[in-house]
Parts: sequence; structure tokens; C-alpha cells
Amino acid sequence: MTHVRNRDEPPAAEPLSPEGGGPRPTARIAPVIAVLAVSALLMILNETVLSVVLPQLMQEFRVEATTVQWLTTGFMLTMAVVIPTTGYLLQRFTTRALFTAAVLLFLAGTAMAAAAPGFTAMLLARVVQACGTAIILPLLMTTTLTSVPVAHRGTVMGLNSVVISVAPAIGPTVSGVVADSLGWRWVFGLMLVIGVVTLVLGLVFIRVADETRRAPLDLLSVVLSVVGFGGLVYGLASVGAAVAGAWQPPAALAVGVAALALFTVRQVRLQRSGSALLDLRPFAVHNFRVSLVIVVVCMATMLGTVVVLPIYLQTALGLSMLTTGLLLLPGGLVQGVLSPLIGRIYDSVGPRPLVVPGALLLCGGQWWLGTVGADTSAGLVVAMHVVFCVGMAMLMTPLMTLSLGALPRSLYGHGSAIMNTLQQLAGAAGTALLVAAMSIGAAAAAGLGGAGAQAVGTQDAFVIGGCLGLVAVVCAPFVRRLGRDGDREGADA
Repeated sequence: MTHVRNRDEPPAAEPLSPEGGGPRPTARIAPVIAVLAVSALLMILNETVLSVVLPQLMQEFRVEATTVQWLTTGFMLTMAVVIPTTGYLLQRFTTRALFTAAVLLFLAGTAMAAAAPGFTAMLLARVVQACGTAIILPLLMTTTLTSVPVAHRGTVMGLNSVVISVAPAIGPTVSGVVADSLGWRWVFGLMLVIGVVTLVLGLVFIRVADETRRAPLDLLSVVLSVVGFGGLVYGLASVGAAVAGAWQPPAALAVGVAALALFTVRQVRLQRSGSALLDLRPFAVHNFRVSLVIVVVCMATMLGTVVVLPIYLQTALGLSMLTTGLLLLPGGLVQGVLSPLIGRIYDSVGPRPLVVPGALLLCGGQWWLGTVGADTSAGLVVAMHVVFCVGMAMLMTPLMTLSLGALPRSLYGHGSAIMNTLQQLAGAAGTALLVAAMSIGAAAAAGLGGAGAQAVGTQDAFVIGGCLGLVAVVCAPFVRRLGRDGDREGADA
């Protein structure tokens, strides 16, 4: 009779690596992680895939910029609402079942988006897409942590970080190239084809024998989570409207904060009996807390940059949609190439030799971008973006590995859910802050003309990004190297 293992149990004994770092990743789990990673890469592309084509959608759907931006913000809001429930879902359902549900939701949303007749239908499609994405990301992280030994975890997490941080960076390039040659609907049409192939591969390879348990679902926690995280994302994403005098964003923030306070109190109470929707004990782990702060800064600056740079390149420098997408490609490619390499280096030297210089590069890249003008050469902008992306690569892989690897095995799912939820909050906040700073700066410099005003606004946006980067610089020296078993924090790196 085949033994069925719970995700929280240690894996059965496997051949030890020559280095003594634990069992090697088995041939059985490698294709599983590969399929999950490809699926997550495809899905997370959608977080920024519309950024370059938003002006075209504004014309086609006859909506204003403040309305059309919800096609991106709504995606992040949905993820922030759904991800907190994944700690429960990972206990209740098998890897195969969750993968199938996630991909089917994504395919349904993608098909709806490709055929959307108007803005409302497109927004609904984005919500459905985000539901699938919100499930696949924690599933990928938890499967990696429970299946890959500590000695090889940095390398595999380096590949995973390509999904989390590189996919949003290359999203504008993908949409720019496809939309310019085939039209924006083909952005979703091509994803639909790739998604079907991924689903078939997943059904073939994902046959992990993991046991489920009938974990209790606290409905009040779900409601508080929806109101709390939803209110925060909505309020942060609408900061521009708040600056203009609208009362809804501050009200949403206040309601969101209050609901999250109640949610926190309830989770602390429920986790004593093991029935919390989102166990908050990962916050008690030093490496998790410090890494989380820096990852939040990374995602805020990255998503803010991905939105602000295309607007600057098209409005201030007068470049086409295709050229804009191609100019953002080198940074994404550099990040994608470096992430697995950084993962292997992390396995050897630990986090601090990577995280400290990475924080300096990320912060420096933001301040350098803050010097752009109406006559800055496109090549120089690419160089600025590449410096920022190198810093991102040096931070995301070590920090994702370090933060979740520092947790006890039983908290992997909850730690992953916390990490992914706060990344969405950070993305909404970073985008909103940088776009608001850009809009306010451009309005104040209106006398300089369109290109000049846009350049001034862009400078202001990246000054905000540089200030956020300083937080990462301050926190970076406080990361610690993991103990050899991966579940205890060891001596300093």
C-alpha cells in the first residue's frame, strides 16, 4: 500500500548529497516544480502585461486613466484578498487539485479577457485571472520548501524568483511586442494557448502523494481578511484621488486598518487551537521579519518603476509602444539570468554578502533614475534600469529563500501566504505612490510643456523610490545565515 504523506511531515529518507547538505531533489519532484514555475510565470506576467497598452484600452473602451488603471490594480486587489486563504487551501486540498483549479480559473479569465467587449467584462476577466494566480504562487513556494533540501534550496528558489520578480519586469515587453504586431487581444490569446499546454503537462507530471486534512475554515476570518486587505489595496491604489480631495480612499484605508486589527486579534486567538486562517507566528522569526521588510520595498519600487517608466518613455521621450517594451527588456533579461546564479552563490556564502550590495544597487538605481530629463538618451535610461534590476536579482532570491526557510515546516504555507499577500499590498502602494508623485510633479511643472513636465514628474516619482530603497539599505545588514537544518536561524553570515 502506498504511503501518503502530509505536507508538514518530513520527507522520507533519500540519498544524501556528497556535501552532506541533505537529500538531493528527487527526479520525481523536479518536473512538478518545473510545471508549477512555468504556470506561475505565465500567470504573474498578467500583473503588468497591460501597462503598455493602457492608453489604447482607454480609447477603445472610452474610459479615463483613473478608471482603466483598475485593470492592473483590480488584479492586485483580488490577489491580496485571495492569498490569505491559501494557508487553509494548502492543508485541505492536494497539490494536483489546487494546480488544476488555479490553471482552469486562469484559462477562464484569459478567454474572457481576449473576447471582452468592454471595460466591465475586461475587469471581471482580470479578477478571475487573479484568483488562479493567487493560488499558484503559494503552491509553488510551499512545494519547493517541503521537497527541496536546504543545501539546494537557494538554487531552486533562484529559479522561482524569476517568476516572482522577473515576470512583472518583462510583462510590458511582451505586451508591447505582441500588441504592436498583432493587437492587444492576442496578448491573451497566446497566453490561452500556452496555458492549455501547461495544464496538460501538469496533469501528466503532478502526481505528488500528499495527504490532506479537514482543516477548519473560520468564515469571520475570511470576511475580515477580505475587508481588511481589500480596503488597504483600494485605499493605497487610490492615493491620487485622495490627494485630489476624494474621501473614499481615506475611508477605505481606515476600514481596512480596523478590519486587519480585528483579523490579527482573531488569528492570534485561533492559532492556539491550530485553526487560524492565516497563522501569524512567522512574524516571531527574525529572518522572516527583516526579509519581509526588504521584499516589500523591492516589490513596491519594482512595480512602481514598471508603471512609471513606460509613461515617461512614451510621453517625455516620444517613443513608440514597441520601442518602450524593448527598452525595458534588458533589465528583465539581466534579472532573469542572474537570479539562478545568485541562488547558487547563496547556497555557498549565505545571504549577507548578496543582500547588502543588492540593497545599495536597488537604492542607487532608483536615485539615478531620479535624474532623467526630457533629453535623456534611451540608452542611459536602459543602463539606469539595468542597475536597479541587478539589485533586485541580488535581493529577491536570497530573501525569499531565507525568509521562508527560517520557518518551521508546519508554517511554510502560512509564511508563503503572508509573503505573497504583502507583496501585493506593496505593489499597490508603490505604484500608487510613484504615480501620484509623478502626476503632482508634472502638474506643478506644467509651464515647461508636456515633455518637460513629464520629466519633472518622473524625477519626483523616483525620488520617492529612492527613499523607499533607503529602508532596504538600513535593513540589509541585519539578515542572518540559516542554520544547517534550515529551520533554525544560525550564526551571522
